[in-house]
Amino acid sequence: MKQQLALLALLVRDYDEAIEYYTKQLHFVLKEDTLLSPEKRWVVISPPGSSGAALLLAKASTEEQNNYIGNQSGGRVFLFLHTDNIERDYQNLVRNKIEIVREKVVEPWGTVLVFKDLYGNLWDLIEPINKISS
Repeated sequence: MKQQLALLALLVRDYDEAIEYYTKQLHFVLKEDTLLSPEKRWVVISPPGSSGAALLLAKASTEEQNNYIGNQSGGRVFLFLHTDNIERDYQNLVRNKIEIVREKVVEPWGTVLVFKDLYGNLWDLIEPINKISS
């Protein structure tokens, strides 16, 4: 058997606001933006150079879903982004005034920092010892 994780749904307030943030500030790539109905779009983004799982930006459509925007994991780190150059990406976070919740720490398995996205989701940015290949 062979399986792979393809998409993770990320609740957002507004499609265009989320696309703008993730593509302009974090440099993610907009893979798809398809209108499904007047209120719903299929919006997929992924980190640059990634061939793994992507994020489906899912606009909250109920009050209950709105309550979970930015808190899908109960306040824990929710997403883990590997990088081949944490210093470059750290400088990008600083330049774009993205909140860094925990500064860089060197661990036996790599270097990690925690940042908060537009909605308050916590991300680990990790440069593993065994770097990802280009």
